[in-house]
Amino acid sequence: MKARFPALLVVLTSVSYLVWGADDLPTVSDRAKQIHAAGLLFDGHNDLPWRFRTEGDMAFQRIDISKRLSKGQTDIPRMREGGLKAQFWSVYIPSEHVHPARTVTEQIDLVHRMIERYPDDLALALSADDVERIAKSGKIASLIGIEGGIAIEDDLAQLRAFYQLGARYMTLTHNTSLPWADAATGTNRHGGLTPWGERVVREMNRLGMLVDISHVSAETMADALRVSQAPVIASHSSAFALCNSPRNVPDDILKLVAQNGGVVMVNFYSGFIVPGAGQATAEARRELKAKYTDPEEYAQAYEAWHKSYKMPRGTISDVADHIDHIIKTAGIDHVGIGSDFDGITSWPVGLEDVSCYPRLTDELLRRGRSESEIHQILGGNVLRAFRAAGKVAEQLRQTAKPEVDPPAPEPKR
Repeated sequence: MKARFPALLVVLTSVSYLVWGADDLPTVSDRAKQIHAAGLLFDGHNDLPWRFRTEGDMAFQRIDISKRLSKGQTDIPRMREGGLKAQFWSVYIPSEHVHPARTVTEQIDLVHRMIERYPDDLALALSADDVERIAKSGKIASLIGIEGGIAIEDDLAQLRAFYQLGARYMTLTHNTSLPWADAATGTNRHGGLTPWGERVVREMNRLGMLVDISHVSAETMADALRVSQAPVIASHSSAFALCNSPRNVPDDILKLVAQNGGVVMVNFYSGFIVPGAGQATAEARRELKAKYTDPEEYAQAYEAWHKSYKMPRGTISDVADHIDHIIKTAGIDHVGIGSDFDGITSWPVGLEDVSCYPRLTDELLRRGRSESEIHQILGGNVLRAFRAAGKVAEQLRQTAKPEVDPPAPEPKR
């Protein structure tokens, strides 16, 4: 989800936070604070780089994240308050963009410059060892994740170039199906991955780039899990069984993720965690697609619907429910956190920004999760998957050659 629509105003609270609003939630216990501080909080998805772009501040002239900001969900003071120790910064590209590779390159450059701008707080991480080293130093390990396989423009050389620039995961699609992979909310063009899409996954394995199955169709998820020799991640998705949005992960896929050694990182967007909210969105998409065959007309109609839809806001308890369900279905080793901060328009009461993560730790502790389990959820699981992907890459580089397409024929002169 990207912040394309005005913030929605209706607030519905539930379960353990039934009587509280954002400003009067229970105080986080000292025990939860200690457990949270001792763990490695590693968030799978944050859209701050796209915010810089959409607000026209790619040179960091107006938005200074070293200060606590009154707008947005992410800045360094609040990251510190929230105990964030590692972050995958999303370099997002709209599916309809005219120059996807160039734009993603600009976004990657923005992340590098952001890290250089704030060297006392941020440091680039390219491996699991880097993440641990940087976190121990007191800085926030900053990683780059590409959101949308359109970025490579059907070119494996471009994929390798992005890896060299520091990208360490790629979401196979965004919201639109590609010539080689079906998206969760796109047209079912292929029934999953095409053979060329399978080559993309194999090359990502060889490079050591995590395969991200957020945003893709269930069939594409299954194909990616079948092909991948390394653990996959869903960098910002939740459990379909609790909220039937096509953006969420079904139970049969959760079981495959467990077999693969991967991690599903729970998204905080209310539309992906509140029961029924996903169904309303899915029904609207289906009805509007049937009515508007022109993609531009459909996009305009969906935006108008979304602006009028009064989405119920989720709660911290809703997020914890998704974590619990993934643990029940896939196991404690296969769940993480992928907030989608600065890319969502409706977030849980009490999880307004990056300062609020300790409240989720407190909720998990109240539910009986042990310190070691909470540490796995906060970041231990994704760190393990990232390290395993690196080891698979080391092995494949000894035995597998790069996937190379034949060059296009030269034009006749």
